[in-house]
Order: sequence, then structure tokens, then C-alpha cells
Amino acid sequence: MELWVGWLIISGLMFILEILTAGFLVFWFGVAALLTMVLSLFVDSIVIQIIFFIILSFILVLATKPIVSKYVLKGDMIKTNVYTVIGKTAIVTMDIDIAKGTGQIKVGSDVWSAKSENQEFIPAGSMVEIVKVEGVKVIVKKINENNNEEVKN
Repeated sequence: MELWVGWLIISGLMFILEILTAGFLVFWFGVAALLTMVLSLFVDSIVIQIIFFIILSFILVLATKPIVSKYVLKGDMIKTNVYTVIGKTAIVTMDIDIAKGTGQIKVGSDVWSAKSENQEFIPAGSMVEIVKVEGVKVIVKKINENNNEEVKN
């Protein structure tokens, strides 16, 4: 088997592996293998080809990392409707009782199952702030009723 066929196979495997992953890293190894395949048509030394492949892979990954980080792999979580309730004020419509595992709040026109952040009992009619979302429940903390805060919607 000629060396260029080996590099073509390696390149194809890298592209298939890239399809199976979401990191946009293996793609550059596939590109480097393709370019090394072209080199193998002119240079017979396997050592030179491997060194070329390693250096080219390293350069491609480093050169494209800022671009990939900026446009493809955004680490920021996109807020969906569920997470937009965090930080809002709500009213307790059913006692939040950790012993019974019950509790409901109403924020805007939405009703949510709720748990207390501090495992405390919060009676119906109390004002709470939504701290986080866990599955289908919101975690809330009681607001000091002396603050007379308006409901945030």
C-alpha cells in the first residue's frame, strides 16, 4: 500500500470521528492528514511525513482555537423561558412544606411547584424570590415582608 492511501484513510477516519463528536478539534487532524497525503506524493520519507503531520496539526489547532471559541463553542448558557424566572418575585399559592413535599408559587401567570432554599416552611400568601430551577421545581427564598417589594414580572 502506498503512503498516500494511508493518509487518505486516516483523514477519512478523522472526519468520521469529527461527525461523532461536537468539539470541532478532530477536523483539523483530518485536514492535516489530507495535506500530508499531498506531501507524500512528493516525499517518500515516512519520518518527514509524520513530523509534517504533527506540526501542521498543532498549528491548525492553535491558529483556529480563538475562532472556534468565539463562534462555535460558546460556553455561555442560553437562557430559555425556564431560566428567565430566576430572580423574579412570586407569591406562594400553596404552603411550601418540606415535610409534606408540597408547595406552589405563582409568578406572572405561571404556576410552579416549589421548594424552600433553606428547608423552611413558607405559608401561602408569602412573597418569595426564585433562586434557581431544579428540574420542574423552583427553589425559592422568603422575602422579608417589611420591604414592600413589588412583584417583578
